[in-house]
Amino acid sequence: MNQKELSALTDDELLEEAKKLNSFSITNAFLIGFLFGIVVYSLIKSTFGFLMLIPLYLVHKLVNDPKAKQKEAIDKLLKERNLK
Repeated sequence: MNQKELSALTDDELLEEAKKLNSFSITNAFLIGFLFGIVVYSLIKSTFGFLMLIPLYLVHKLVNDPKAKQKEAIDKLLKERNLK
């Protein structure tokens, strides 16, 4: 959904979308923490290598996910409408 489609949603629909994306955010945060844990463990054990680049790449992909940008837009609309 783009910004125009989000602004056309009713308050109830917008709150429902926010609930759906909230579980996405929790899962995303857990995965990012887990992957950073793998990187830190690898650094402590002095096994810096090619395999450590995989978790870093996955973290980059999770952070730049389009759903994360959509969540930010929904949160902005919720704040504008004083729903949250």
